[in-house]
Amino acid sequence: MSDLSYEAHKPSLSGDKLSFVLIFAPCFLLLLSLAVLGQLVGMHWQFWLPGAEHKTSIFSGVHAAVYTFMSHII
Repeated sequence: MSDLSYEAHKPSLSGDKLSFVLIFAPCFLLLLSLAVLGQLVGMHWQFWLPGAEHKTSIFSGVHAAVYTFMSHII
């Protein structure tokens, strides 16, 4: 009989980075457009996005909202 050894397959980090970017970028752009639209209309867009309630700038609010959103889908 031959001695078979099984090694766990480690996923590559570049594949993880790519999948993260492919999820993060479209979500960021979508939520950024929603926040900019809300800002232009004069509404409180922070309450629309989860995780962005206490952020003062659009980019930090959208960034927090995307990470909150991604934690729910991954």
